[in-house]
Amino acid sequence: MNTPFIRNHQYNVIKKQTDFLQKTLRTVADRNVLKTVRYRAAANIIEAIPNLTNDQQQMLEQISAFESAYDFQRFLGALEPYLEPFPPITLKQIQKLFPKNKKLKVPDLGSIDFRYVTYLSWVDIATNKLFIVYPFEGQFIGIEGRITPTNKKGYCLFCNRHQELAFLTVKTKPANASPDNISSIGQYVCLESDACNQSITDIGSLEKFIFSVRK
Repeated sequence: MNTPFIRNHQYNVIKKQTDFLQKTLRTVADRNVLKTVRYRAAANIIEAIPNLTNDQQQMLEQISAFESAYDFQRFLGALEPYLEPFPPITLKQIQKLFPKNKKLKVPDLGSIDFRYVTYLSWVDIATNKLFIVYPFEGQFIGIEGRITPTNKKGYCLFCNRHQELAFLTVKTKPANASPDNISSIGQYVCLESDACNQSITDIGSLEKFIFSVRK
């Protein structure tokens, strides 16, 4: 039985290294350069996934020996059974995360392939609000904020992809502060969370933001 050990953002690292290595093979003839790039691609993948077993590491290091586009595509496909999906979540669990929103609109959970989800997110167009659900240590964290399209491109805080952005503003209250002591934290994020999830390779900035506004 295949035991999942690759999270979505780590799989994105693998895809990124696979794409870079393929492009290098098409454009570079120097064998020493290719040898270095092959080694670096495998090393970057191993570094992105801590606590690998010997078998898991050997499986991932195969990338350094591939030549054709078919080899790389087959490699990525063979890793899919090892993807660790976003933890199972129900509509009721999501509703409990946002108790003040009595008419909360939630995406169709049955239509989402949770293998490729690092954070669950959706926009309520009627209220211009963005909702984020993130799993951490066996629990879910819910973040709600107001979103304002910027109509310009920039780098998303979460995935660092150059794309059309929106400005997300989340109200927060310092610990032990009075009810009136409320401030806001804002960041630029992708308008399209699906594309963001397909591009994110590091969860550091995402988690830092979520913990900074967590109630």
